Amino acid sequence: MALARTRRGDSGLNYWPGFVDALSTLVLSIVFLLTVFLVVQFFLSQEVTGKDKALEQLNAKIAQLNEMLSLEKLSKLTLDDQIGQLRAGLASAESERDRVKGLYDGLANAGSNAAGRANELNRALDSEKQVTSRALAQIEVLNQQISALRRQLAALEDALDASEKRDKESQSRIADLGSRLNVALAQRVQELTRYRSEFFGRLRAILGNRPDIRVVGDRFVFQSEVFFDTGQATLLPEGQQELNSVATALVDLDKQIPAEISWVLRVDGHTDVRPINSPVFKSNWELSSARAISVVQYLISLGVPAQRLVAAGFAEFQPLDAANTDEAFRRNRRIELKLTER
Repeated sequence: MALARTRRGDSGLNYWPGFVDALSTLVLSIVFLLTVFLVVQFFLSQEVTGKDKALEQLNAKIAQLNEMLSLEKLSKLTLDDQIGQLRAGLASAESERDRVKGLYDGLANAGSNAAGRANELNRALDSEKQVTSRALAQIEVLNQQISALRRQLAALEDALDASEKRDKESQSRIADLGSRLNVALAQRVQELTRYRSEFFGRLRAILGNRPDIRVVGDRFVFQSEVFFDTGQATLLPEGQQELNSVATALVDLDKQIPAEISWVLRVDGHTDVRPINSPVFKSNWELSSARAISVVQYLISLGVPAQRLVAAGFAEFQPLDAANTDEAFRRNRRIELKLTER
């Protein structure tokens, strides 16, 4: 009978090799997915670096174009001054030419009227002829000067038109670069918005659905009773436990957000409308600021970078509920966390 049981045992199926194969396949799949994730992350970092370099080049080009525009404007002012001087000289030359022509016409009329007294006025006529010759020579010289001034004026006007054309082209290029820069900045804002959403999602998952912690717009709102006793700014152990989770999320977020994005977590302290006058705090301003500073200092002690934190006190001047009830007072006594730009 023992021999029969041994034979029946040998005829059973052995599942162990199949289980080993399935486990090996699962491990290889996980290794392959991790490899793909690392490669994708490497290419994404390269793309972000390329965008930063392009943004720096755009800023350099904008500075260069602004300098060129300043030089063009200075050149334009110089050309305008030269044109004004040449126009003044042209007006003066034309006036002198008209005066000489008038003198010449008067001399010609005097010569015709004195035909009957030719014998008496021969000497005077010879003298006037000499004056007329000199006047004609002066008119010719003035005409040549006027022609030269007109040519110079035309050349300066051409130069001014060319300068204005270059000015318009520079303005167009600056506008184009400005629009491209705005697009790049908008992309940075979108990146910060994405990280803010991830941070808020992680905090919601960590903190859970609690009545003393709410989300108002883009801020997490903690009731002051979670962190502090009435009229005090010393963190309670319960509040420190809540901030431990917040600090963990912030440290992880700081590792994910690129260094070139200037983000900060703003810690806002708020009180209710009732005034305070204690030996430690003389006003609600001091109490709200001290509470915000206590939260910031505790987050720093947990490893959150100090340059990523801002403490602000708003006293009673930013209420969530304007009613004059105990429930409204309780809602208005709060600590708010807001992820924003510096």
